[in-house]
Amino acid sequence: MANPFYARIVTAAEAAVAAWGYSLVLFNSDEKPDIVRRILSRIRTLGCDGSVVVPVGPESHYQRRDFEGMPVVLLGRSIGDAGVDTVTIDNLSAGKQATNYLLDLGHRHIGSITGPMQLTTGSGRLQGMLEAMAARGLAPKTGHVRSGEFREDTAYSVARDLLGQPDRPTALYVANGVMAIGVMRAVADLGLRCPEDVSIASTDTVAGAGGLKPRLTRTEHPVTDMTNEALRMLVDRIEGKVAQPARNVVFQPALVVGESCSPLKLPTH
Repeated sequence: MANPFYARIVTAAEAAVAAWGYSLVLFNSDEKPDIVRRILSRIRTLGCDGSVVVPVGPESHYQRRDFEGMPVVLLGRSIGDAGVDTVTIDNLSAGKQATNYLLDLGHRHIGSITGPMQLTTGSGRLQGMLEAMAARGLAPKTGHVRSGEFREDTAYSVARDLLGQPDRPTALYVANGVMAIGVMRAVADLGLRCPEDVSIASTDTVAGAGGLKPRLTRTEHPVTDMTNEALRMLVDRIEGKVAQPARNVVFQPALVVGESCSPLKLPTH
């Protein structure tokens, strides 16, 4: 479980299921969609009462029948017509809040390290950034939006290339905390300073990102609240308290101001 985001979900889930009198069985997909599908099949054969699933990979890897045969709640991301309850974050708002913060600091040349566009977490956060800039008559320069695939190593590589350009952006919106770790490493390896040379704002809640120096400015997931809601919805299904069609609960991210952003410094002549 390399991504600390998942570890925070597990910590919250362990406390919640005990309070409801249930036991928690943990399965690790290693962020591989095919393993998620095999795990769901195994959960059914084990006779578990229900499952909270944190989807990974593109929606195209899943079929509706993967989620049939027991109560299921998707946590963190929705999947097309899965037909099950979901608990998500407002990804559009996450990208928009972070970008507006950078814009309010005077930045106009803002780039982005994005997640995969086939994921709602990737496309939604980028769309929020683009809408925030468009509302002020702005758009990223050509080549200033790069995909980091939600991976630290990929984000490091693309950030090192982007920030090594003569016309590098003065600020970056990085679409999750894992990638922000890679971006911060790239900044340091290029001999740049954050936020003096480049401001960085991100989205997500990752223990490693929270411990970065300078402390990361981010739009943060309420992970514990989201996990508790997903489990509450699951228990309601298990105990037959809910009969209506699939529900989608959307949480709002909160802007947490750290030390990784500063006002744009205008050139002196």
